[in-house]
Amino acid sequence: MVYVVGIVGFIGGFALGQMVLYFLLRHKSTEELLNDKGLKYTYGLLGWVLAGLGAYSFVSMYNLYFSS
Repeated sequence: MVYVVGIVGFIGGFALGQMVLYFLLRHKSTEELLNDKGLKYTYGLLGWVLAGLGAYSFVSMYNLYFSS
């Protein structure tokens, strides 16, 4: 069951990361998003970090509340 919770947390964290990226990059032009390598590496990593934190937090909450 902990694997299911981890996957749900990962997907939720990834969705949260996409929303944060949408908010942070709303003022960038399409040309700038496609050509600036610094944006790809900086903001690309942010989405994956938030996905990992989401999985970690969901598994931690599961272990705290439901494990015996």
